[in-house]
Amino acid sequence: MLKKKKKEDSETTENTAEMANESGQTDGQVEAQPVQAVETAEDTISVEDKLKEELSQANDKFLRLYAEFDNFRRRTAKEREEARKTEGKDVIVALLPVLDDFERAIRSMENATDIVAVKEGVALIQNKMKNILAQKGLKETQSIGSAFNPDLHEAITNIPAPTDDMKGKVIDEMEKGYELNDKVIRFAKVIVGA
Repeated sequence: MLKKKKKEDSETTENTAEMANESGQTDGQVEAQPVQAVETAEDTISVEDKLKEELSQANDKFLRLYAEFDNFRRRTAKEREEARKTEGKDVIVALLPVLDDFERAIRSMENATDIVAVKEGVALIQNKMKNILAQKGLKETQSIGSAFNPDLHEAITNIPAPTDDMKGKVIDEMEKGYELNDKVIRFAKVIVGA
């Protein structure tokens, strides 16, 4: 680069001297034209250096941003996996007292002589469990006497309807249906009147 610059300087000096001789100027009267040409070469070099520096800064910013996004992606994937593993934790923790009640009921049934008390105890445990599940958003679908709805019911069989107004309606329920937060999680298995 320096050799090229020196060649340009010497060529421009010679060209200026020749032009001065032709126009009648002496060697001491040289114009400032070659200096302007050198300054533009230096300007282009500095512009090129500036652009290279900007490019390296942009690449650095891009790499940092990419690394930050990659870390974010990994972190959120890990958090999702942990959430999936523990998503039912609150329901299970709420049901642990019911499990304890069942264990106590089984122990008391071994020595129990009063069947009515055992039945009442099991009914209390069932009600406790239903209340806990209702607090978590679970509710039973009421099927008997309602019109058959394939969005809520699963028909097991058809039987002759006892009355004309029961045709197309649910006569009996073999298994209850449940909704969780207004979304069906288990269809009721029903018998429909034909």
